[in-house]
Amino acid sequence: MQTKKTYTVQEATRKLEHYCAYQERCHQEVRQKLKSMHMIPEAIDVIIVHLLKHNYLNETRFAKTFVSGKFRIKAWGRRRLTFELKKKDISKVNINQALAEIEESDYIEVFNGLAEKKANSLSETSKLKKKRKLIDYLLYRGWESHLVYEKARELFG
Repeated sequence: MQTKKTYTVQEATRKLEHYCAYQERCHQEVRQKLKSMHMIPEAIDVIIVHLLKHNYLNETRFAKTFVSGKFRIKAWGRRRLTFELKKKDISKVNINQALAEIEESDYIEVFNGLAEKKANSLSETSKLKKKRKLIDYLLYRGWESHLVYEKARELFG
């Protein structure tokens, strides 16, 4: 029978320092990791306070990093970014701060590039089906509906 590895608060703290130093984490991920290490709630709170105090854990920094990464790499729109951050229990203030970091000109440029690339890759013969697929794709990626419908009209009439 496999015995569960147990950690002292010091060991768990060191482990979580490395976990947070490797990549930005949100409170929810850290709490989840500590639960998976079978730490008691009191120890979890002590460790999280330590990580916050020593700047291993910073929700604002996490939100900014998350938004910039998902926007640049996955070309997610503001609605998807907001949704994903809310799922991670990030505060509205931090979400808005992170979204404000995206330059409007970059946002539109990425949107147009993504829409045109997708439109060109669609192999449907029907203009209506192409338009529908483009709209569904862009909405799924979290782009605002007014932008999506305007672009679909521009590309497919």
